Amino acid sequence: MPGQKGNILIVDDNKSILSALEILLAPEFGEVTTIPNPNQIPSALRKKEYNLVILDMNFSAGVNNGNEGIYWLGRIRTSNPDISVVMITAWGDVDTAVRALKAGASDFILKPWDNEKLLATLRLALQLNLSRMEVKDLKERESELKKEINRDQRHIIGSSPEIINVLNIVKKVARTDANILITGENGTGKELIAQEIHRLSNRASELLVTVDMGAITETLFESELFGHVKGAFTDARENRQGKFEIAHRGTLFLDEIGNLSFHLQSKLLTAIENRQISRVGSNQVIPTDIRLICATNKKLDEMVKEGLFREDLLYRINTIHIELPPLRERGNDIITLSEFFLRMYIRKYNKPEMRLNKHAIDKLMDYSWPGNIRELQNTIEKAVILSESAVIRPEDLYLKPAPEIRDPGSFATLEEMEMAMIRMALYRNSGNYTTAAEQLGITRQTLYNRIKKEKQNDK
Repeated sequence: MPGQKGNILIVDDNKSILSALEILLAPEFGEVTTIPNPNQIPSALRKKEYNLVILDMNFSAGVNNGNEGIYWLGRIRTSNPDISVVMITAWGDVDTAVRALKAGASDFILKPWDNEKLLATLRLALQLNLSRMEVKDLKERESELKKEINRDQRHIIGSSPEIINVLNIVKKVARTDANILITGENGTGKELIAQEIHRLSNRASELLVTVDMGAITETLFESELFGHVKGAFTDARENRQGKFEIAHRGTLFLDEIGNLSFHLQSKLLTAIENRQISRVGSNQVIPTDIRLICATNKKLDEMVKEGLFREDLLYRINTIHIELPPLRERGNDIITLSEFFLRMYIRKYNKPEMRLNKHAIDKLMDYSWPGNIRELQNTIEKAVILSESAVIRPEDLYLKPAPEIRDPGSFATLEEMEMAMIRMALYRNSGNYTTAAEQLGITRQTLYNRIKKEKQNDK
């Protein structure tokens, strides 16, 4: 939004009027633009954001019925409904004034004018515009708030030393404004930790705004994060706040930050470092006050070495690093979480009381959980839906079979053994190439090339 002094556009075919108004209003407004021809109005409104327009009622010689001004008032109100429009004319009468006000004009001024009365009228019109813009911004923030409220309200469950250590770090850093990077395999609960940090922070009364960086296309990245003004691109039909603005004074959570392309990383870094953004299509600088939390399942250090992630951006988002343990390393938390999900889905599907028998628990504990908590939740839900008994048995638990572990002597070639190891590493890491490559002691590119070669050989 423009500054509180506001920007004003004056449209009148009398150049003396334009000059007089520009001199009078320059000290009062942020920027004063004058145009003599109403046909220039659409172009002027596309180039800049205006709070207020002073519009002459008549432009053609010998015409004084006000129809031209009413026409252009309608055009302005249709394209920019929040702009305040004050009509001005030397041919004032009550009927013309009423027509203009009914058509959406904020007020009406007669030529010649009294400077003090004119300024008072324009100040009120400016306040009307600023109030409209504030209401619009509040509605956008309310919309985001409703989305956050309607998210699943989940809890951090577990008592293993691994998760207790994570929660202790969360408590220490939550009340600071330090940027935090949360890493871990898919399904380990990174978003849940971000929510807990926000809940315990000094910004808890403001919004936590979540952005899935993996779901934003490159063409919409700037519009989504920084917002846009009307007409900035083909589908920009109205001004729109970006996530940075909506998260102002709150927390911005950028999930899957590792999926952001290299050339867009510099735009994000600039916004973080300068603590300000500009909407697409506007030069207006908007200050932002956010607490930044990022998350990824990728190894950003490795991506930096491979030239896929900016080192300066990594330093900026990584003041505090929280690594979430995979579910297979959390011991009895597997049982605790299973029983929690069991109770949740019994209620959801209106099932009678159910329980896991010992052999089912043993099966859950022996499984490696490549999909972590998300996979466990899905497994329990499926068991509750499909089980015909009050007791869930091992056969009711549908788990992903692990790749076959063969005796080394059974492989015909070294190449076969390598591929078996690669499949096992990918299985254990939920298909995460970077982590699997790290465990195998090779680069991510080498792993990718090896799999690509295998696929070509299979054709």
